[in-house]
Amino acid sequence: MAYDKQALIDQLGQLTIMELADLIDGLKETWGVTAAVAAGPASAGPAAAAEEKTEFDVVLVDAGSSKINVIKELRAITGLGLKEAKDLSEKGGAVKEGVSKEDADKFKAQLEAAGARVELK
Repeated sequence: MAYDKQALIDQLGQLTIMELADLIDGLKETWGVTAAVAAGPASAGPAAAAEEKTEFDVVLVDAGSSKINVIKELRAITGLGLKEAKDLSEKGGAVKEGVSKEDADKFKAQLEAAGARVELK
């Protein structure tokens, strides 16, 4: 049996909400189905991905008021020259990418002790 998809869509578009609810109930009864949320690996979502994360990016958000101390820490952590560390402290951005959780926490603590605002991503 062939059907006209567009005609069916147009016909459904003309139904009231009560008529649609009645239609849905009739389909559920006829086919023996219910609306249920699928369970399984797909429902694990972002929480599972966050648990598996092993590499982090240390991102400088703001150098704060004591930029000199932050620049010193940036140079110690990254090995950048004075100008590059100064530019990074002014613009912000990734300090280290793809580091372990322990190293990321250590770098974050160093920079925050110097007065910077840092995020781990």
